[in-house]
Amino acid sequence: MIMRRGLAAMCLPLIFSLVCLRADYAFADTSRSQVVSLAIRSENIAKNKIGTNPTRNLLVYLPAGYRSSSPQRYPVIYFLPNPFEAGYRYDFDHRDAQHLFDQAIAAGIIGKFILVAVDMNTPLGASWYVNSPATGNWEDFMIQDVVPYIDANFKTRANRNSRGIAGVFIGGYGAIRFGMRHPDIFGSVYAMHPVGTGSGVGVMAEIPKWDLLANATAMDDVRKDPRTIIFASIFQAHLPNSEKPPLFVDLPARQEGEKLIIDSALMERLRNHFYLDTMIPQYAENLKSLRGLKFDWSRRDGNFDHIFANQAFTRKLNEYGIAHGAEEYNGPFGESDWGAEGRIYTEALPFFATRLTF
Repeated sequence: MIMRRGLAAMCLPLIFSLVCLRADYAFADTSRSQVVSLAIRSENIAKNKIGTNPTRNLLVYLPAGYRSSSPQRYPVIYFLPNPFEAGYRYDFDHRDAQHLFDQAIAAGIIGKFILVAVDMNTPLGASWYVNSPATGNWEDFMIQDVVPYIDANFKTRANRNSRGIAGVFIGGYGAIRFGMRHPDIFGSVYAMHPVGTGSGVGVMAEIPKWDLLANATAMDDVRKDPRTIIFASIFQAHLPNSEKPPLFVDLPARQEGEKLIIDSALMERLRNHFYLDTMIPQYAENLKSLRGLKFDWSRRDGNFDHIFANQAFTRKLNEYGIAHGAEEYNGPFGESDWGAEGRIYTEALPFFATRLTF
């Protein structure tokens, strides 16, 4: 079921929801851009163990002139925000993303485009954009639900040449992963400060609090430690076990006093399924088929593991002959991505201007 947010009766039939949505378009001011809020109920998310809400929210940016009678169709950029920045609306509500996109189009930085910001969060934060019996089938949600719905209900250029994907931080991880696995859907990829690209200089198993994970009687128990929350979400995505409530995961390590005991088989499974660099050999030809691939990262990230991993990731891409752009920049990431001097305006949008077919 697809619903227009804000309707008084959310259980109205689907056809009424679509009529209301189209009525919005018909009476809108065509001279200005607009941001449309939508919700999609997905059976791909419904069958999960941790109580993830199957009704997922989207924001759709529509450029000025979209709602005129013109038959013009537009390329689409799918955007995966940083899941730890208060959700999919944050960049529109607090960073004026709509005005920034308007400004970029008016300045000729990029042609008119549609942008879709997708809520891909679980109760613990990040879904990691994969299919998991614990959290829901997020990859299928994007490929089978979101993209077909946008193409069916908006004036899109519905092909890979006109469809890109971008993301920030964990969203950057998702953008690269989707591009790796679905180059037939997303023809160009820009990842801003991605994480999970590979191993850092430390040992991953030394980061979470294993006693907190092992002794959890409810999901809220892991919220006592921010880094443990992140790793709980990683395990739910990449090491799910439907028979182990409340987290529904297999834990790849345990703490015995001061000694850390690592399960080698589970750690190998985690690394092979989670880290993007381990996926390069399998998906090298997919990556070579992309119209464009670029990622960047800040030298000032407080976690040096992210910096080291991205440096190694670009080198491994080179080893497999995969054309891409990679940039380590000197400023902080986050707020500096936005605004007329930010990297979205100066780097990401110009990248898509040359990779997408308008």
